[in-house]
Amino acid sequence: MIYVSSCSVRSKSIKESIVPLAEAGIKNIELTGGSNFYPGYETDLLKLQDQFELNYLVHNYFPPPQKHFILNLASLNDDTYKQSIEHCKKAIKACIRLESEKYGVHAGFLIDFSAAEVGKKISYRALNNRDEALKRFSDAWKILTDEAGSDVTLYIENNVFSSTNSETYKGENPFFLTDYENYQELNENMKFNLLLDLAHLKVSASSLGLDFSQEASRMLPLTDYVHISGNNGLHDQNFGLNSDSEIQILLKETDLTDKTMTLEVYDGIESVLNSINILHSLINKF
Repeated sequence: MIYVSSCSVRSKSIKESIVPLAEAGIKNIELTGGSNFYPGYETDLLKLQDQFELNYLVHNYFPPPQKHFILNLASLNDDTYKQSIEHCKKAIKACIRLESEKYGVHAGFLIDFSAAEVGKKISYRALNNRDEALKRFSDAWKILTDEAGSDVTLYIENNVFSSTNSETYKGENPFFLTDYENYQELNENMKFNLLLDLAHLKVSASSLGLDFSQEASRMLPLTDYVHISGNNGLHDQNFGLNSDSEIQILLKETDLTDKTMTLEVYDGIESVLNSINILHSLINKF
């Protein structure tokens, strides 16, 4: 099934993001960050769900918190760590109310940074102790797995390590789960389902000097949930698919029939609709 990220229409109100997508005929929407909290946002979502017969997924930084923060399940800062766990618990509860069977959250970080730096250049900070951060992440995941039970399937999404941040950190990688080797490390310490963001992987592979196609061929068979968009390999740009993109060429060789796919395409609804058509054509090959 193909979903579209709510961030495809930028708005501070989740309702104002959903309505244009629904009016364009998009029935499957992944709710993610980018909007602000307001009383009644969930009531709005339920009404829209009924009105347009929508299917929802809940992702990462959703529901919108009343006060923005950096979600980091590996943080060594006690306040950030507790806030991150509580946010994910709220997200799991929202999944149940909105009938979302999946909840995917980004892997943790070895640094804590400000909300203003999200998606931009992150200033240099000394990395936290990796073993301590990994233990925190594993403990948090156990708490959330118990919270979800059999009601919601949880996923961890691979992080993006941009060219700019690679230059800032000069050979140090401040993120967990950016490539296949990182996946193996995490999988040895905590059992989890992988949400594979191919755009993130393309950028991270470039920053780390790895072969993107090889990394993707190792990781795609490990998951039934994939995020898809295009970029230049240096930064996560959320472009639509096009016929000569490296990601689309890769997808042509992949059986997508049983995978949940979310398009994180932010360059206009026409680009979203075109990318949906491309994905349908790829699915129909198998």
